[in-house]
Amino acid sequence: MNTVQLNNNEISIVNFKSIPVVTTAMLADFYATDVNNIQQNHLRNTMRFIEGKHFYKLVGTELKAFKQLTDSKTVSKNARTLILWTERGAARHAKMLDTDQAWEVFEQLEDCYFHNNVCQPTKLTDINDRIPLANAVGILVGKSDFNTKEVYDMLQQRFSVNHVNQIPLQLLPSAVEYVHNLTAVVARSNELQRQDQYAVQQLVEAVIQQNFKMMGVWNALRYLNPNDFFTYSGLIVRSNQLALKLSKRYNLKGENGEPLISQNFRQVSFSNGELMETNPNWFNAPA
Repeated sequence: MNTVQLNNNEISIVNFKSIPVVTTAMLADFYATDVNNIQQNHLRNTMRFIEGKHFYKLVGTELKAFKQLTDSKTVSKNARTLILWTERGAARHAKMLDTDQAWEVFEQLEDCYFHNNVCQPTKLTDINDRIPLANAVGILVGKSDFNTKEVYDMLQQRFSVNHVNQIPLQLLPSAVEYVHNLTAVVARSNELQRQDQYAVQQLVEAVIQQNFKMMGVWNALRYLNPNDFFTYSGLIVRSNQLALKLSKRYNLKGENGEPLISQNFRQVSFSNGELMETNPNWFNAPA
C-alpha cells in the first residue's frame, strides 16, 4: 500500500477502482471534526452528493472483497456498509465545514493524496531563525493593546500555519514586514486618536466656557422673555450634559491632571490651567 506525508504524518493511500479514496473516519480525522458531523452533512445535502462521482457505497460482496484488500484500521471487519469519498466528495465536505483546517488539509490531500505527488514534511524553523520576528512582535505589543499570543495568532492565520515555527524560512522576512506594517498602522491609529481627543477636548471646553461665561446674558433673558429663556436654558443644559458625557468617554483632564469636570460638578479644570466654578444644576445634576 502506497503512503504519503500529510501534516508530517505518514498516511496510507486507500484505493478503490484504481483511484484514491478516503473513508468517513479518515476525512473526519483530517478535517478535525467528528464522524457524525461528516455523516450529518451528507444526509442534509444528499442532492449535492452523487454516487460514483462524490462517493462510493460498498455493501455485500463488494464490501467483503474490499475488506480483504484493506487492513482493519481502515475499515472494521464488522461494518455492513462503507462510504468511500472521492476527491470531489472530500472537496464538498471541506466547503460545507468551511474551516481553515478543512481547507488547508484538503489542499494537501489534493496535492499529495489524490494526485500522489511527492510532498515533503514541513521543515520547521528554530528559535534563532525567528529572532527578528520575535523582536518585531515585541515592538508591536509594546505600542498596541495586542498581547503576544494575539499577534502570533494573526501571523498563523496570515500564513496558514498551525504554529509560527511552520512559517517557511524564506517567508520569515515577509512575516517580519507584516508585523512592522501592523505596528505602523497602530501608530497611525494612535496618532489619529490623539488628534481626535485633542479636538474633542477643545470642543467640550468651548461649549462649557460659552455656556457658563454667558450666565449674565441668560439671566437677563429670564426677565426680557421668559419663554425664550426656558427654551434656551434647556438647550444649554442639554449641551452641558453632552459635554460631560464626552469628557467621561475620552477621560478628558485639565492641566492639573484632574478630571475636566469634577465629580461634584462644581469645578471645571481646563487644559490651559484655568479653573472655573460651576453650578451642578447646569449639568442637570443634584446641587
